[in-house]
Amino acid sequence: MRSGAKTKARQAEILRLLKKDGRALVDDLADMLGTTPQTVRKDLSALAEDNQIIRFHGGATLSAGTEYAGFDVRRAILRDEKAAIGRAVAAEIPNNSSIILNGGTTTAEVARHLVHHVGLKVVVDSVYLANILREYVGVEVMVPAGVVRGSDGAIFGEPAIEFIRNFRADISVVGAAAIEVTGALLDYDLHESGVSRAIIQSARNVILAADGSKFGRLAPVCFGHISQVGTLVTDASCPSALGTLCQDAGVRVVAAG
Repeated sequence: MRSGAKTKARQAEILRLLKKDGRALVDDLADMLGTTPQTVRKDLSALAEDNQIIRFHGGATLSAGTEYAGFDVRRAILRDEKAAIGRAVAAEIPNNSSIILNGGTTTAEVARHLVHHVGLKVVVDSVYLANILREYVGVEVMVPAGVVRGSDGAIFGEPAIEFIRNFRADISVVGAAAIEVTGALLDYDLHESGVSRAIIQSARNVILAADGSKFGRLAPVCFGHISQVGTLVTDASCPSALGTLCQDAGVRVVAAG
């Protein structure tokens, strides 16, 4: 096998492993692939340049823009950053308020950090999030009718959209698969995007919960624009270009952690 073909095969295997586990360390990849850590680092750099993975010190994670990865894989990607964002978003939500919480791995961390809130009325478009919130004493949970996606518990369809349109919540919290450089908020699923669009339109204040790696990524469906957001809660990796975009649109930026 020629050198170029070997490199492509090795990089394809790295992507397969990241899609399976969400993240991996350089030394572990070197052992699994039977090569050197130096070679793996070169492969990771090439994959990162193609926006297929996200590098971190000593390893890499699958980029959310590569494809719509499985829910467990997405939960593992930037797990600590998502937890910090969830904590920071929860701190933005006052007691005795009404919320619409969009399903996703980052918003799931928001749900987990609402455990000490009281007097909350929360609409969720996900049975997964509803199951997290249902045990909290100070939270009343409402879910719409619709089709439940088996992989992650997301609820979508026209009944879900119509249910959400009945509300004028104090705050909605949404995630995004990607944020285009133009400020467009993107997702992979047309049906899910319809629900997200209704969530944005049904609240007085919108919080976008998204780590910095989402900026500049691509996904096929647009459900909103950064100008519809009041607050972006992100992590320390937030690119300066995203900060400038938010400043121009009048969006407040909160850096978690």
